[in-house]
This record gives sequence, structure tokens and C-alpha cells, in this order.
Amino acid sequence: MLVARKDQIQDVKRVVEFLKSECRSEYRRHCETYWPWGRCNLVVNTGRFNINRITVKPGEAFKLQMHYHRTEHWVILSGTTKVTIQDKTLLLTENQSTFIPIGHQHTLENPGKIPLELLEIQSGAYLGDVSGDVRLTSEALKMALAKGLMD
Repeated sequence: MLVARKDQIQDVKRVVEFLKSECRSEYRRHCETYWPWGRCNLVVNTGRFNINRITVKPGEAFKLQMHYHRTEHWVILSGTTKVTIQDKTLLLTENQSTFIPIGHQHTLENPGKIPLELLEIQSGAYLGDVSGDVRLTSEALKMALAKGLMD
């Protein structure tokens, strides 16, 4: 986040140019992003792995998703989560973790009354934009399964 006086707002361009000249990734992607379910803080960003600190609001959930080019490890820091990977559902609490293989459909929800905090470790050959991600509604998933398009 950049805080500036109103009369210096045009200097943002100079800040962006400085970040580019120093080969910093912040000019392309903010370290903190907000979603309807909570927020995600990028902690480490490399070519082969990323680490995110994720906060999920009580009662909120990720959409059902799948990734073609990466695995994920989720480590619970605080709170409780209900994780579904393929057809297996787990209830995880603080200091527990799970692994999501490439191509496995998965979702996460916070059934608790306090924010869920977790570390997400993404690892794989391609970690770029979300073009390798598939997010499905439960209705779309049911239709794909019924048609034999997904295992």
C-alpha cells in the first residue's frame, strides 16, 4: 500500500518505475489481495514456489478449484477448516496440514466463528496467472461428472 499526499499523487509513476528498475515484482502484483472470502498475503514469490498467508472469514469458502500445473500444501495456523479434496473431506485445526496433488479438485471453508489463518505453499513448473486454474460451481462440477468429463 502506498500512502501519499493528494498533491503528490502523480509521483506514483516514479515509484512504479523505481520498482521496475530494481527488478521488484510489486509493480506487477500487490502483496495483499482481497477476495469475497477474505484476503491473501504473498510472503514468498519464486519461479518454482510461492508462499501465501491466507485469512478466510468465518462462514466463507473457496470456490471448488483444480490446478493443472501446481500442487498446494495448506498448513493451518489458527482456526478450523473443512477441506475437501476430490471426494475426501477433512476437518483440520491449528498445526495440521494437507497436500493437494496436481489435477485434484479441492475446496476449503471456514466453519468456525473466528478467522481461519493458513499458509499455502504452491509448488510447480508454472505458477503464473490463473490460466492454469479451473474454478467450478457445484452445479458445473455435477454436470461434468455426469457427462464423464472429469474423474
